[in-house]
Amino acid sequence: MTRERIVDGRPVSDVDETFNWSLRPRTLSEYIGQKNVVQKLRISLQASKARGEPHEHVLFYGPPGLGKTTLANVIANEMGTNLIATSGPVLERTGDLMGLLTNLEQGDVLFIDEIHRLSRVIEEFVYPAMEDFQVDFLVDKGPFAKSIKVQLKRFTLVGATTRAGFLTAPFRERFGIYHYLDFYPTDEIALILRRSAQILDIEIDQPAIDQIAKRARGTPRVANRLLRRVRDYAEVKHDGSVEEQIAVAALDLEGVDTRGLDELDRKFLQTIITSYRGGPVGIAALSASLNEEVDTLEDMVEPHLLKIGFLNRTRQGRVATAQAFEHLGYKRGGAAQKELF
Repeated sequence: MTRERIVDGRPVSDVDETFNWSLRPRTLSEYIGQKNVVQKLRISLQASKARGEPHEHVLFYGPPGLGKTTLANVIANEMGTNLIATSGPVLERTGDLMGLLTNLEQGDVLFIDEIHRLSRVIEEFVYPAMEDFQVDFLVDKGPFAKSIKVQLKRFTLVGATTRAGFLTAPFRERFGIYHYLDFYPTDEIALILRRSAQILDIEIDQPAIDQIAKRARGTPRVANRLLRRVRDYAEVKHDGSVEEQIAVAALDLEGVDTRGLDELDRKFLQTIITSYRGGPVGIAALSASLNEEVDTLEDMVEPHLLKIGFLNRTRQGRVATAQAFEHLGYKRGGAAQKELF
């Protein structure tokens, strides 16, 4: 089963995505974090504008919620062109992509989210479009079929993926630029929250921002979602202003602890500790025990636990670390037992 999680780096609803759009930076100067990526993009964008050419094709990869879509919009804004957005699962037929490609103007940015989910047929169809800015479109079927070569205007393809390894080597090689987006440090998340609070006209003090930042799992989308929940709580339970104790109460109510763990994260670790003596245990066994899909655990639970040192992945399986035992109040030795405090 797939559940909605407040700490999920993916959009959880249309309302959530609309909210995020209103907070997204539109230029590199507004963008906070990912300094190495921003520096490289600034150079490539300036060089492209100086030559009067469209920007090279770009592939952004990394965990969800870190700004891949935002950077695609930034590229279009910085180049002064339009952005046309779609996603891999939506493009089922070559005709779907053909319609997008033929409507692109010179220098436009075509953004494909979840690009690793393109079918092989679509992937191969886009090769000549990326390389030569032309496509061979098949008209009719059987003995009446014929191929028509269609010339395209020069455009920039920006792909985003959480699983770069799922892209075939020939496809990856057609991107001129690759950028990996990593989790943000807490101080950068705090700066993002300060900017978001100003846009939303939220009165919030620095200790409250720090409380949200350290629970946001290094992910701007999660940080802004938590800020929204804290704002709602402050408006109902307080006078609308957000102080540290208000932020803590709101986040505790949402079940997000001081290390950014939610109920599923804690159940994941508790299962390893109590049912499998701390591990090792295979991901399939954990999936069955928790009634969650393997992909959900691998993509949405494990990255954060690995990052904060609560989980190790070994050849034998997953192992809960000493920090995980301590955080959840368990002690090692024999069958894991809860500490008495």
